[in-house]
Amino acid sequence: MASQSSFSSNAGQRRRRSSAAKTQPPNLNLGLPNRLGTTSGISGGSLGDALPTIPGTPAALDMSRSPSPRPGGWSSPGLNTPYDSGGANGSSHNVTWASAQARSAEVKGYPGFTPRNQGFFSKHFRRISTSLPISYGEKEKLGRGRYQGNKFMQMVNRIGWNLWRLRRSLGVVLLIILSIITFYVTPLHRMYRRSALFGGGNKYVIILAANQGGGVMEWKGPREWAIERDSVKNKKKYTKKWGYDLEIVDMSTKKRYAHEWRESWEKVDTIRNAMRKYPQAEWFWWLDTNTFIMEPSYSLQKHIFKNLQDITYRDINVYNPLNISHPLTEDYLDAETRSPVGDGRVESINMLVPQDCGGFNLGSFMLRRSVWTDRLLDIWWDPVGYEQKHMEWEHKEQDAFEYMYKNQPWIRPHVAFLQQRKINSFPPGACGDAGDDVNIHYQEKERDFLVNMAGCEWGRDCWAEMYNYRQLSNRLNRNPWEKFKDGISDFFKKPAKKDEKKKKEEKKN
Repeated sequence: MASQSSFSSNAGQRRRRSSAAKTQPPNLNLGLPNRLGTTSGISGGSLGDALPTIPGTPAALDMSRSPSPRPGGWSSPGLNTPYDSGGANGSSHNVTWASAQARSAEVKGYPGFTPRNQGFFSKHFRRISTSLPISYGEKEKLGRGRYQGNKFMQMVNRIGWNLWRLRRSLGVVLLIILSIITFYVTPLHRMYRRSALFGGGNKYVIILAANQGGGVMEWKGPREWAIERDSVKNKKKYTKKWGYDLEIVDMSTKKRYAHEWRESWEKVDTIRNAMRKYPQAEWFWWLDTNTFIMEPSYSLQKHIFKNLQDITYRDINVYNPLNISHPLTEDYLDAETRSPVGDGRVESINMLVPQDCGGFNLGSFMLRRSVWTDRLLDIWWDPVGYEQKHMEWEHKEQDAFEYMYKNQPWIRPHVAFLQQRKINSFPPGACGDAGDDVNIHYQEKERDFLVNMAGCEWGRDCWAEMYNYRQLSNRLNRNPWEKFKDGISDFFKKPAKKDEKKKKEEKKN
């Protein structure tokens, strides 16, 4: 029984091997002729010979590197030409290994290895290469001119690219703009205009009378305080703009002696004190409280002193409301004193005086620092004037100067007269109620420099005049943005104004 079972198992094993041999093909090793044999048990002597080569079979290759689908072999990593990746259909344009080696040999000229950032030329060329834009493409024609599909991103990319290209120019422009803003926001512009080398503003001092008559002759009310506030603010703004000095003096009436006040004569002493306080200054401009500078954009240098020869006259006969005899004809006088214009040189002018319809007007006049001016102030401040003549001279220091001009020959050659509207225009009501004298009254179209509300205390409203001229000055000197805003406001207010006019006309009818 045991033998039968072992036989049957051996037969089953043979049966399984024979069936496996029938289903599987013989293992033919065509490349190794020395190794023969099959799983079928048949002798492999005749089957071990190499079969003939099938036509079209490629030759044997070196399997140390996988075959390249491109002729010439694989390209070396890192030697690909950069290209613009912005396009949707861009290609790599790889460089072959052989061409890369040839190009490297041409550049270096010898085989070798140079460490990073060593050598003058390598550093220089590396600096140039790092300064190139990131999306730079070398001879990549297909990638040029291709943009992304999103138009907004195209515009953003173009703007960014143009800004990058113009970064140096834009930097210079921004630096200039920042410098201009810094110059005008900080006190640098005042220092520039005050400097003797550039602006020359330190040569001019404006002396403003304040608190005229307050505290003794009459009490100051709200209107008087408002007038003084606007006048002081106006002069401060002007002097700050052009780098001038401003001296505000208290002109309160003070009783120096038992029988007299010398209120107006204090003007002379104030000018002398200002000359001591500002030793670098050359010209001193006196202004009364009831004055308002209408055109703060006019500098004294450009408006007056650069054209002094053309805008002044020495011969008082050009305009002589006081009928003063001129020139003097006494034989004992020298030729310069007897001349109608003195020596005719601008350098000899030491005083600038405007004339109104009544003669000299000292509400706005100018004095120059000189020996002649010291002598004039000494005589002007003489007690004989303000003690013995204060009842006879209604206009006090102004009448005193007229007397000296008539009777002191040495004064005339150094006094020059300005056309009144240069520094002392009058409003209507002063020198005529009509206000139509083009030589005296303010002309809006010609943009007169200053308005002097002279005599407004007698029958006129000083505060109303000051307010109106302040508003007019603000309107005339608006910047473009303010004009634009006012234009829009007026455009929307016009219908309302028309309706108001219609209602008024209907009520009248």
